[in-house]
Amino acid sequence: MVKMKLMMLVAAMVAMPVFAADSTKAGEGPHGPRHEACKADPAKCQQERKAHREKMCAENPERCKEMKAKAEQRHEQCKADPAKCRQERQAQREKMCEQNPERCKEMKAKAEERRAQCQADPAKCQQERKAHREKMCAENPERCKEMQARMEEHRAQCKVDPSKCHPRGPGAPAQPRT
Repeated sequence: MVKMKLMMLVAAMVAMPVFAADSTKAGEGPHGPRHEACKADPAKCQQERKAHREKMCAENPERCKEMKAKAEQRHEQCKADPAKCRQERQAQREKMCEQNPERCKEMKAKAEERRAQCQADPAKCQQERKAHREKMCAENPERCKEMQARMEEHRAQCKVDPSKCHPRGPGAPAQPRT
């Protein structure tokens, strides 16, 4: 799991300058052709980012090691203090929304639409989540085992103190996360 998160963080760190360079060409704005192409074919973009990352690591292994070490350090910090990381992510979202309110509205509308779809047809969403989980587990069984272990730990905690857990089932009132 740590390796996967580390790889994802490194990929994001490597991809950011690429996206920034692609999206800042004259007259393109933050959602240029690269953004649209990646929305159309995310798997292709993921492969391109991976190839770029591998090339960068081959050209400059020291920088790659530094980035991996930094990502690992960040992962450990978030593991030790998840509330702090949640607050930082929230602050980043708010900053992003200030800088690009249109994109923020778009993302919120998309999330709300998905929430409504899942409320209207929970079985379909459950099936989609199950298919996604199975695919992820087939691609990365180690991460899957770690997620299952965390889920079992969470279930045990919920048995001890149900007030800290989300209720299940239709019509169950939502509880704020702590």
